[in-house]
Amino acid sequence: MEPGRQRENPPGSGEPESGEWREESAGLEAGEIDDTLKNRSGDGGNEETTSKTDNTEAVEKDKTEFDEDEEQYEEELDPRIQEELEHLNQASDEINRLELQLDEARSSYRRILTDSARKLNAQGSQLGACIEKARPYYEARRLAKEAQQETQKAALRYERAVSMHTAAREMVYVAEQGLLADRNTLDPTWQEMLNHATAKVNEAEEERLRSEREHQRVTQLCQEAEARVQTLQKALKRVIIKSKPYFELKAQFNHILESECACARVITLLSGLME
Repeated sequence: MEPGRQRENPPGSGEPESGEWREESAGLEAGEIDDTLKNRSGDGGNEETTSKTDNTEAVEKDKTEFDEDEEQYEEELDPRIQEELEHLNQASDEINRLELQLDEARSSYRRILTDSARKLNAQGSQLGACIEKARPYYEARRLAKEAQQETQKAALRYERAVSMHTAAREMVYVAEQGLLADRNTLDPTWQEMLNHATAKVNEAEEERLRSEREHQRVTQLCQEAEARVQTLQKALKRVIIKSKPYFELKAQFNHILESECACARVITLLSGLME
């Protein structure tokens, strides 16, 4: 046999030919690969199911931990914060209550205004032209009342200015006495006090004179208004008596409306303070 040459099997020797041996080996390898792929496919399905279960358990675990942390946070909330939150809730309830009262007051005002206009129109239709003839008298009475109120305010301002002027002069006297007692030392404190008191005296004197002039002015206006009322009362005596029911009813409704407005203003102020 020559080297490098493959030995051929003689015919009938019972050994497979080389081609047949390669075919059988290939068939065996293909079968083993198919079995391996089937086994791997089955394992992959199990792995996918196990992965989904693990993910669900992890989500539930995270949710439980979050709920526990939230409960712990609520338990550890500062009592002062809790108290302030309660106060805030109470204030919110109070604001809502005041807003309801304000709406009721406004509705009441509109209702009274409509009712008063209806009744006054009916009364005016019954009384006729005497109402317009007597109106200057009642207008003069209104102006005289306002002038009287202004006179009272001016008198209070004047009294206050006189008191401030007297107190400032007393401060000057005390400072002067202090300076006289310490003439040898010349304490700057007493000198500063005297300067301050003197300035206050000058300011108080100016305010006293100004308030005195204002009081005299409004007093004069009040006297003139009252004199006009007396004049009109004599000139319009008959129509004043005849139209009296109308103007009394009007004054009554005005008083009620002013009370409703004052109530609404108070509620609005309280609501603003609560906010």
